[in-house]
Amino acid sequence: MNVGVNVNAAPPTVLLLTGPTGSGKSELALQLADALQPQLAVEIISADSVLVYRGMDIGSAKPSMQARARVPHHLIDIRDPAHSYSAGDFVRDARAAIEDIHRRGRLPLLVGGTMLYLRALYDGLAPMPPASLELRRELNAQAALAGWPALHAELAQVDAAAAARIARNDAQRIQRALEVHRLTGVPISLWQRRGGGTRADYRWLRYALVPAERGEWNRHLAARFEAMLRAGLLQEVQALYARGDLDQRHAAVRAVGYRQLWRYCEGASSLGEATQRAIIATRQLAKRQLTWLRREPAVTLLPAHAVGLVAMVARSIQEAARA
Repeated sequence: MNVGVNVNAAPPTVLLLTGPTGSGKSELALQLADALQPQLAVEIISADSVLVYRGMDIGSAKPSMQARARVPHHLIDIRDPAHSYSAGDFVRDARAAIEDIHRRGRLPLLVGGTMLYLRALYDGLAPMPPASLELRRELNAQAALAGWPALHAELAQVDAAAAARIARNDAQRIQRALEVHRLTGVPISLWQRRGGGTRADYRWLRYALVPAERGEWNRHLAARFEAMLRAGLLQEVQALYARGDLDQRHAAVRAVGYRQLWRYCEGASSLGEATQRAIIATRQLAKRQLTWLRREPAVTLLPAHAVGLVAMVARSIQEAARA
């Protein structure tokens, strides 16, 4: 794992720690920040599409205020759940945070598992046409009648590459891909290939946590969600529901765990059904994240929760700094 990069050289270094949901990224990041002191001062940039939203703390496993006081964090609690936050927004904000951290002589560490955000930052996401509220209403109405899998099948006809990457029930991404195609006649996959990312702007050290055994991992994810319920996740969702200005058209509400409990708040399912659906959705999310990671070149895969992991990764980064 000796990467051989001088973090003080140009271009400047950026660290990435990613992995599937529940793999322990946040805790490992904090431990790494401690282990690298005082030679390297680390600041964390969240790469998680739910952590941006205020009031969504338990279901997103948001770092505590104590953790954020211990190590500076960026891109957390920067949006109200009623407002959208796109991959393009993330790229803009992440680049600004990276540059600010570098200016202060510190080392940015991106932490999170929103793979679309990481791909956009690393490989690029070309400017695309802005959202069309009229077209989105049309697509939502079509989905209400036929279902999102039917719209996914339509997407496969016009953009097979995008359809292959997007789950059949991923309403937000299906909607955006069809919207871009209908507005421009150009597949969203082609738009995304047109933009340049930051892979050449920085020296990247990229690490990913990967579970060792599938069955044990599934049990871990189920126990983790049940622990969130005991910690007050249902009450958190009920508070969002009680606002009255949110519904399942909002990306925040569609987040895994929140979406399923929202149906319980609506009276559309029992709490037991919502819990089981949330656990299944969490496993499906983790599977998609792992599939992406295993296809991604130049990422060092690490065994999640392995003994001695902090020391191993810290030593790799320190060796890179001296190289």
